[in-house]
Amino acid sequence: MAWTASSIPSQAGKTAIVTGAGGLGHETALELARAGAEVVLAGRNADKGRESVAKIVARVPAAKIRFEHLDLASLASVADFAARVSGVLPSLDVLVNNAGVMTPPRRRTTADGFELQFGTNYLGHFALTANLLPLLRRAAHPRVVNVSSSANRTGTIQFDDLQFEKRYPPWAAYSQSKLANLLFTLELQRRSDAHGWGLMSNAAHPGYALTELIPNGPGTKGVFAALSRFLALFLSHSATAGALPTLFAATSPDAKPAGYYGPDGPFELKGPPAPARIVKKARDQAVARRLWEISQELAGVRFDG
Repeated sequence: MAWTASSIPSQAGKTAIVTGAGGLGHETALELARAGAEVVLAGRNADKGRESVAKIVARVPAAKIRFEHLDLASLASVADFAARVSGVLPSLDVLVNNAGVMTPPRRRTTADGFELQFGTNYLGHFALTANLLPLLRRAAHPRVVNVSSSANRTGTIQFDDLQFEKRYPPWAAYSQSKLANLLFTLELQRRSDAHGWGLMSNAAHPGYALTELIPNGPGTKGVFAALSRFLALFLSHSATAGALPTLFAATSPDAKPAGYYGPDGPFELKGPPAPARIVKKARDQAVARRLWEISQELAGVRFDG
């Protein structure tokens, strides 16, 4: 029997943070709130965030949800957000690192000078998780879910040019950021096991979900865009369906530490949640350790628990 949002066990008494107020983030926050969790929806755009919260409350009047400002492209904003929620929440049961930027056609940088996709999709979430680790450790069975992408399969961690300063191919930068998310997921589980942090670290990808990331990427004009829209009729599914692998990773009793989940259809493009394929390079522990140490230096954080 396919796993759906109605399969989510009660989240009453649990707290969750979901990054990214639109698309997948909205759908993830909606279902966690519907299941009874207290949800903090975090994002850069306050108007979009408050609109998302209002829509959720309209559908789930008893929802315990609020919006908090968080700009993952600013390490100062990440630290400020973590300090604010740590002063209010007694513990954190679920952290969903979902927000993302997809393939801006020209190289852009974060407030701290990092390539925008590496800095937002990966490094901002790495820093957020580090800052929230003490709060996570106060929960009984905390989970961290990193949202990756099937694009991780074509990614490479370019240690000689992590910020794509020499040359900027948008898809290569995006794929690197999503491979980094998966490497981080598996390394976080290894370190949690080694240091007794008690985390379940896992990951998910939405398949080909029709979210704001798709029209905001490159190739949105001309023949390629027309072809993409045509193919989407057959190969894609909704943001609601695309959020299900994330929700499975965040809530299901069957989700595993260091697990990776995506759609169960051909090429993992659409379908109900199921275990997703983890490519060999995502399991490279030497690369994961090196990326972890570099990321701590770049972000100025330590995973001390």
